[in-house]
Amino acid sequence: MSQNNVLKGVFLVALGATTYGMLATFVKMAYAEGYTTAEVTTSQFVLGIIGILLINTFQKIKHKENVVKATSKNIFNLMLAGTSLGMTSLFYYLAVKFIPVSIGIVLLMQTVWMGVLLEMILEKKLPSKQKVIAVFIVLLGTVLATNIINNDIKLDWRGIAWGIMAAASFTTTMFTANRVATEISSAQRSLYMLLGGAIIVFSFAFATQVTPFNLEIFMKWGIVLSLFGTIIPPMLMNAGFPLTGIGLGSIVSALELPVSVMMAYILLNEKVIFLQWVGIVLIILAIIIMNVNFKTKK
Repeated sequence: MSQNNVLKGVFLVALGATTYGMLATFVKMAYAEGYTTAEVTTSQFVLGIIGILLINTFQKIKHKENVVKATSKNIFNLMLAGTSLGMTSLFYYLAVKFIPVSIGIVLLMQTVWMGVLLEMILEKKLPSKQKVIAVFIVLLGTVLATNIINNDIKLDWRGIAWGIMAAASFTTTMFTANRVATEISSAQRSLYMLLGGAIIVFSFAFATQVTPFNLEIFMKWGIVLSLFGTIIPPMLMNAGFPLTGIGLGSIVSALELPVSVMMAYILLNEKVIFLQWVGIVLIILAIIIMNVNFKTKK
């Protein structure tokens, strides 16, 4: 693989991670204007599905017979996997409703140790020392980044619970997304996973929306949320990861963490102390440790 392709992949993954890192801040801003979680998630998924449909249509016209069509089994498996995508959005958005965005993104990053645990269960083997060290660093970083050792800071337990649930569902999404129907295009996979996620999101909206649905959300925040949450990041990352490889791509995608915190600091005026930045750096360091091969060739 040429150096130019690797650099291109790094750029694409970095841009995708940066874009996704801005999402929670926009959700928080939508909340400040009185929109509900049901309105936020519904508008994001409806417009996201329309956007991905247009991309799929364009690809079919451009490539014609070269596009591998999804089978009914592919569609079912992808929609089933997509339910965890819908739950991730719901849980994450519910989390930032009760806690600062800077804390919410740190809780979402618990996918690092959850992924190691899930891998251990599925593959029935103990993780390497490298991964165990990374997990301990993540846990230490989380204690610092959430600032729970400061008695003056009281975090809403509902936000913590939703944040942990978001991390658990995101872990499931990451594992299934890279294993289900990989023979079809990323645009098709994104579409069917979004449709699966939409079932969860629409069910939640139907069950919880007690006031008339404010359709203004579609034009006010829906376009931004769908672009930054369901269209741009997955397309960029699906294009970038094959060029960087999983290891380097995972390291670069960790940019999502500092970007999310910086956006919350700038646009929401959330207070982030030095100790929290130390915790964030530790979490990024753990991701690097997990994905770098320290073995030297003889």
